[in-house]
Amino acid sequence: MNKLLRLGLALWMGCIGHALAAPYEIVDETGARLRFDAPPQRVVSLLPSLTETVCALGACARLVGVDRFSNWPPEVRALPQLGGGIDPNIESIVRARPDVVLVSHSGRVGERLRALGLKVVVLEPKNHADVRRVLSTVGQLLGVPGAEAAVWQSIEQGMAQAAAALPENARRARVYIEVSRGPYAAGEASFIGETLARLGVANVVPAALGPFPKLNPEYVVRADPDLIMLANRTMQAEIDYPGWQAMRAVREQRICLFSLDDAEIVVRPGPRMDQAARVMADCLKARAP
Repeated sequence: MNKLLRLGLALWMGCIGHALAAPYEIVDETGARLRFDAPPQRVVSLLPSLTETVCALGACARLVGVDRFSNWPPEVRALPQLGGGIDPNIESIVRARPDVVLVSHSGRVGERLRALGLKVVVLEPKNHADVRRVLSTVGQLLGVPGAEAAVWQSIEQGMAQAAAALPENARRARVYIEVSRGPYAAGEASFIGETLARLGVANVVPAALGPFPKLNPEYVVRADPDLIMLANRTMQAEIDYPGWQAMRAVREQRICLFSLDDAEIVVRPGPRMDQAARVMADCLKARAP
């Protein structure tokens, strides 16, 4: 999202936030109802995609602590790191005196924090629809209902532009995307697979296998993708799975090893999905047969 849009959202958020004086309720993904007398001003986020969502809505200044993996936008790197989603530093979170703590389902820390009297909102986007819904929920929570529309429009426009820029040969490519050594793949059912579909490109891992299945390396050999994308964050370029050296994509070096920054963009379901589409589109334009 461009800086002008972010600035406009921040200014609008401030005006609307002051106008919302009446108490309101937020319902999180566990069905918990949380009452707020005023928009929270001290926010802790324990999931990178939620941190990015808060900032995309113009509320970075309200963050008083984040998990160790939250690193975008750059200003959040100066915030106190309060552990991870599965191993949070409870004492540090309490000392931060948050008005609300944003956590994921997988972190399983919500009940511990609620038992200490903290307000906890559980949210975890897993697909495109979730990203839009989480944007809406966080916007309501922060007192800027409707602000998510501008962010979502920016995401949609960015993905559409990335798709429109692809040449015809790239659209014909069949792609395999690895997100973790194993190999673990991003299938059609994942948010990454949905972004690939928005580009109009085929994924060799069908939705029936789940969002991020662990595959037998032989499966990928049989699938024989035209192009391989590596977003596994290990920065390991060598293809050392059994039989992979015989694949056409490997023999002809039709492989994109994403940088650490680009890999993080690709594997986070949040307001930078338009950038993820551009990263994948750039790979397709450079490497597709």
